[in-house]
Amino acid sequence: MTQYIDVTGRTEEEAIDKALAQLSLDRDEVSVELLERAKSGFLGIGAQPAKVRVTYDDGKEPPRTEPVVFRPEQRKTREEREREEQARRAEQERRAAEAKRAAAQVELPKEFRPEVLQNKPAATDRPDRPRRNREERPRRAPVPAAKPEPAAPTAPVVPAAPVSLGEECRDEKSEQIRAFIGGLLAHMDCAAEVRVYEVEKNRYKVILEGEKLGALIGRRGETLDAIQQLTGYAVNRSGDKNRARIQVDAENYREKREQNLVRLAEKVAAKAVKYRRNVTLEPMNAYERHVIHTALQDKRSISTFSIGTEPNRRVVVAYDRGKKTPQGEE
Repeated sequence: MTQYIDVTGRTEEEAIDKALAQLSLDRDEVSVELLERAKSGFLGIGAQPAKVRVTYDDGKEPPRTEPVVFRPEQRKTREEREREEQARRAEQERRAAEAKRAAAQVELPKEFRPEVLQNKPAATDRPDRPRRNREERPRRAPVPAAKPEPAAPTAPVVPAAPVSLGEECRDEKSEQIRAFIGGLLAHMDCAAEVRVYEVEKNRYKVILEGEKLGALIGRRGETLDAIQQLTGYAVNRSGDKNRARIQVDAENYREKREQNLVRLAEKVAAKAVKYRRNVTLEPMNAYERHVIHTALQDKRSISTFSIGTEPNRRVVVAYDRGKKTPQGEE
């Protein structure tokens, strides 16, 4: 069952260490949420410790609730329910009749008796009161309705052209990349075509093409990141000074993931400003954390930093009232 504790410390890391020591758990076994950042104050006055919330699983099963079982003898038949409904309606009619008889026995005041109300002149028989020169008042001229302004013509939306990577690269390192990834895919029993392009000097982009490549991407790109890391180790193990930077992609996952991260960053930043509190994101790799930091670096009243250790390092989107908008932004 999931539990949590709130711990304070002079710094965020000290508070996390206290919580781990108190729970006797490792950093990978807990989830940390920063509640309050540490404030040093002025000459020790107004100092405030950091406060974190550590969530962990105590290994206990949640209490089971016994299902409510209706025994056959407790269930009412349709005839019984109808008889009860008829008795309830009869009781309501009896009470209404008693109230009506009680009201008839009450003696009304003279002015409210029926014979007096019948002889009372109607409202239409009363003499008209003189109007206060309503017809002599000048009438206001009707205000002409404003004509709607013609909408400005909008330019047609032109879809962005796909970025062309040019021809495939055929140098020594690109062949090493093809050979390693090809052998790795053969061991994984996955049929995919490997295309290698040199985007910049010693920077290669590998595109895996084929059908049903979801297994190569994995959950949140974990399998794709593992292939990319192994390929970098295999190609750069010779100790060459010109190390190759390699990015592996399949089904345009990298670009889609980056767009989703930017939207997530904007949404979380709006939440942090609205509630004026820090929001801790899920664990991310170094590239995804870089996307979050870059997307919010020019955001007013928002600052970002990372906490934790790999592979559970997280980005914290913090509300920073003192941060102003960069020059040129509104």
